[in-house]
Amino acid sequence: MPILNRANEMHDEIVGWRRHIHQHPEIGFEVHRTAEFVARKLEEFGVNEIHRGFGESGVVGVIRGRLGDGPVIALRADMDALPIVEATSQPHASTVPGAMHACGHDGHTAMLLGAAKYLAETRNFKGSVVLVFQPAEEIGGGALAMIEDGLFDRFGIGHVYGMHNMPGIPTGHIALRPGSIMAASAKFKIRVTGRGGHAARPHTTIDPIVTGAQIVTALQTIVSRNTDPVTAAVVTVTKFDAGTAYNIIPEVIELWGSVRALSMEVAKATEDRIVHIATRIGEAAGASVEVDYNQTISVTHNDPDEAAFSAQIAREIVGEAQVDADAAPVMAGEDFSRMLERRPGTLVFLGNGGSANLHHPEYDFDDEAIPAGVSYWVRLVERKLAA
Repeated sequence: MPILNRANEMHDEIVGWRRHIHQHPEIGFEVHRTAEFVARKLEEFGVNEIHRGFGESGVVGVIRGRLGDGPVIALRADMDALPIVEATSQPHASTVPGAMHACGHDGHTAMLLGAAKYLAETRNFKGSVVLVFQPAEEIGGGALAMIEDGLFDRFGIGHVYGMHNMPGIPTGHIALRPGSIMAASAKFKIRVTGRGGHAARPHTTIDPIVTGAQIVTALQTIVSRNTDPVTAAVVTVTKFDAGTAYNIIPEVIELWGSVRALSMEVAKATEDRIVHIATRIGEAAGASVEVDYNQTISVTHNDPDEAAFSAQIAREIVGEAQVDADAAPVMAGEDFSRMLERRPGTLVFLGNGGSANLHHPEYDFDDEAIPAGVSYWVRLVERKLAA
């Protein structure tokens, strides 16, 4: 089964939905306008159940197949945007100052709506499909909020599937891999408290800037000297907040940073080293050091059997040559990982061609990828829930 004729027929309509969502981006859990747009479309399609306000502001729809009772699977799309000023100059550019869909969640939402419309028309499957429209992926809280609201247990979901567009992969191609496909992501804040004073009398102070600089340099050894070279980890200090004047040694500084790893063991070991290095350097300098470490996202792990299944679905839709079933993992994080921790399934990458990178002000979702994305969702449901 190649690209669905119906997906091609609906293309302009789905593009319209996508561009409407793009023009009205919302951030975090504050996706109320987008969620209502989604819920009303699901009502138009005749979806059996629609649940608003799920996980604070998410939407869940349930479509029951016409071939009788059976398993329940879930398809997930994220709805939230980013706090970025758009620089595309597209006619459908963001109308909200300081916010834009720079990660393609508008495309994810529109494609799942397209699949919902088709599946509600045909219902050519046994059991039920749960459509999960999630808020707050970018801040790493939306998936967990929906889970804690009873997503899996309330609807009896046995498997869960996700899709994310990926610039650099040809438009409409599909890539995935078994095992770790996206990294665990953590953020940290290190607060160094010394003793401030006059820049001309540093010997009377405990200089937190010098201490902080030593911490930044030492943190670079975690990947180069404490992490197995055949594993993957990233430690990046992204903010050094210090000082108020050229002639004052400050009392307090703060360092912010990010950690990525492709295994939770490496992630935990990295956390331990950051805490140890920062506190011991502080002790040596006579400064007080506090480390606030937050493991926001776990490793996104594709079940091997489900990865093989998803790869076969992809081949049926776009052809063998357009599927990479052993793609390189990505060090970015994805809170869909929280769902895959609880149920087997897969995350696949849908090619977005030569667009600007994700989280870039010139990024835009490639609408030509929509038929492949919709067809993949439909075929997955009909195969997984075959009579």
